[in-house]
Amino acid sequence: MERKKDNLKRVIVDFKKLTPEILAMLVEKFPDGYDDRHIISFKNAKNELIEAVEIITEDTKYLVKVSTKLEMTMENYDEDDYEAFEDDDPEAIQDPMLEESESEEDDF
Repeated sequence: MERKKDNLKRVIVDFKKLTPEILAMLVEKFPDGYDDRHIISFKNAKNELIEAVEIITEDTKYLVKVSTKLEMTMENYDEDDYEAFEDDDPEAIQDPMLEESESEEDDF
């Protein structure tokens, strides 16, 4: 069984590349959010320290980079927000910081 896990395709996912499918898997795995015990640290090819949470599917191991944007998006997750998008569409996930600044502009 462990041997099969070693043969998984490995994908590092930045917030900009986050898809509705991966977001849904994250929320399902971490319904109350993730904390330090869930975070994996490693160095990338540029020798930069990366912190990520892990999601494993049948054929892929996703390492989703930890960020404030990811936390906010997971906290505000509503499956209905992504109905109009394909599961693998990285354009579906909106930057929570942009939404906040846009709403502030509307107040003036």
